[in-house]
Amino acid sequence: MAKMYYEKDCDLNLLKGKKIAIIGYGSQGHAHALNLRDSGLDVVVGLRENSSRVKEATDAGLKVMNIAEAAKWGDIIMILINDEVQADVYNKDILPNLSKGNALAFAHGFNIRYKQIVVPEGIDVFMAAPKGPGHTVRSCYKAGKGVPCLVAIEQNATGNALSLALAYIAGIGGAKAGIMETTFNDETETDLFGEQCVLCGGVVDLMQCGFEVLVESGYEPENAYFECIHELKLIVDLINKGGIQAMNYSISDTAEFGEYVSGERVIPHEETKERMKKVLADIKNGSFAERWIAENKTNGRKFFNSMREKLKDHQMEIIGKELRENMIWGKDTNLDTASN
Repeated sequence: MAKMYYEKDCDLNLLKGKKIAIIGYGSQGHAHALNLRDSGLDVVVGLRENSSRVKEATDAGLKVMNIAEAAKWGDIIMILINDEVQADVYNKDILPNLSKGNALAFAHGFNIRYKQIVVPEGIDVFMAAPKGPGHTVRSCYKAGKGVPCLVAIEQNATGNALSLALAYIAGIGGAKAGIMETTFNDETETDLFGEQCVLCGGVVDLMQCGFEVLVESGYEPENAYFECIHELKLIVDLINKGGIQAMNYSISDTAEFGEYVSGERVIPHEETKERMKKVLADIKNGSFAERWIAENKTNGRKFFNSMREKLKDHQMEIIGKELRENMIWGKDTNLDTASN
């Protein structure tokens, strides 16, 4: 079993007197910056001078610098901007401002794993990766709880990288839930695989197929949305609390019987596994990373943007928006209040 760490293993005092630069102020960036600030640590947010996030960060009481200034100021530089822009920002604004003994941190290993970012000797490189969206990292922290995190060390120049990483995770609240040790390679490959095959690619396609089959068979799209999309959260919440057995305990025996007789018909187990193995092979050999990098650097994100537009115009999205606007449970669109 992977090694686990908890609050007793983390010394937040290691960050006292350290200057922490958070590069980016999106979903993860705002959560890390605010949680670390609220943990009594010295934090600056690094943003492009024309970034729309500058006002948001300053209104939250955070000090903002441009990225180069923040990198030069910080002892720990956490990069929390999109994967596809990290390498360019790193080479332009961060690398020239690194000093021996600094720590460079990531919440996802993509650019280290695929060698888009190469860090010089003398710099600690660690990962502090919450296993949940940034808005949940923030809302859990405010509730006195935490989101489980991964920790990984790629470069231990000072000999203190792991202790520093654990302290950082304690600062964002993750030690309250638990910290699992991994590697940059394993985190990157399993994260991409999970997103593509199950959490995003697999689930979204399954919901869309279910919705389309019901609508094309003459059922009201509102019913199709409730059955194939809205109720998914209720099921996942049960699994999250007690595993699949807890879900089966809570649903009807009819539903559980349907799980056993129809799941394999929709998703043929061995055939699906073989297809998943091909996706994993593309992740491991770098071909997916090459495609994503090319999509951003040479293709102008044409495919990506076209698929985003296609999804926006899909009937299940239009119906879902209408239902949420007319239901009590859909009134609160603030992601910070999303359930944990």
